[in-house]
Amino acid sequence: MIKKGFVLFGSIALALMVAGCNDDKTADKVGANQGAVVKVVNKPAAGKKIRSLGGTETISLAKETSVTWIQDNVEEKMMPRKLFSDASDSLYESLNMPAGIPASVSAFLVKDDGEFILFDAGFGSFGGQLLNRLIALGVSPDDIGFVYLTHLHMDHIAGLIKKDAPGSVTKTFKNAALYVNKVEYDAWMNSIPQNELQKKIMSIYKDSLHLFEFNDELPHGVLAMDAVGHTPGHTAFQFRNLLVIGDLMHGYALQKDHPEISSNYDMDKPKAAESRKRIMQYARDNKLLMAGMHLPPPGFVK
Repeated sequence: MIKKGFVLFGSIALALMVAGCNDDKTADKVGANQGAVVKVVNKPAAGKKIRSLGGTETISLAKETSVTWIQDNVEEKMMPRKLFSDASDSLYESLNMPAGIPASVSAFLVKDDGEFILFDAGFGSFGGQLLNRLIALGVSPDDIGFVYLTHLHMDHIAGLIKKDAPGSVTKTFKNAALYVNKVEYDAWMNSIPQNELQKKIMSIYKDSLHLFEFNDELPHGVLAMDAVGHTPGHTAFQFRNLLVIGDLMHGYALQKDHPEISSNYDMDKPKAAESRKRIMQYARDNKLLMAGMHLPPPGFVK
């Protein structure tokens, strides 16, 4: 149960041309994992078996518990120089990455005690590989019991719906409870423009939509953490020794050493920088494995 929470309703038409944090070409070839050393454990939890395949990595977190990175992008994803306009030319050139900073569009699947939790939903059938890779992993969309959203940009929520026929969309995860930060929800429903997609998806999931506040404990002991700045209610989630950081970093090779530099996707750059510094320090202090939606493959850093 959520210690504090709400179930809300809404309804309006769909528009897929929505400004999000990834309006560049999406990607699938493996990029360099800048500085990350990740031990991959291909021993899934008991019960329904998680298979291994390209575009995914599975790590054991504890007995009966694992997390799987799922790459949603189709082609190689590089974050361009222009996205980091606050970085000096000399600093950017010191990275020696003229083609852009390796990144990804990712989601994360946690299996805990036989139940599945999905963190974000990618582009899905609107240009992503999430659904195909879930099925290839041996996981049906109907197996997903919970979806936790870091925020409501298109490349994190479009996978929540699927196209059944021209002009018709339905739930991808019909058995899932959907969790969204209340500040994030209110901002997209009331004040952020170009929000037709967000309103439509929230309407489709109205009967299973739960709004939470920062510091709420969600099902399976997931802690919702304040990571605001990228969007008004941008959320990080801690589950055991895993910290899902959403869009805290768009250019890991640059921002890991210079967290003060925000991407142009961040709605409030000073707040985004403060959140980035605070959460990165929290991860270091607590020896947490970070999972990021735009970290380079395989999406994990320590």
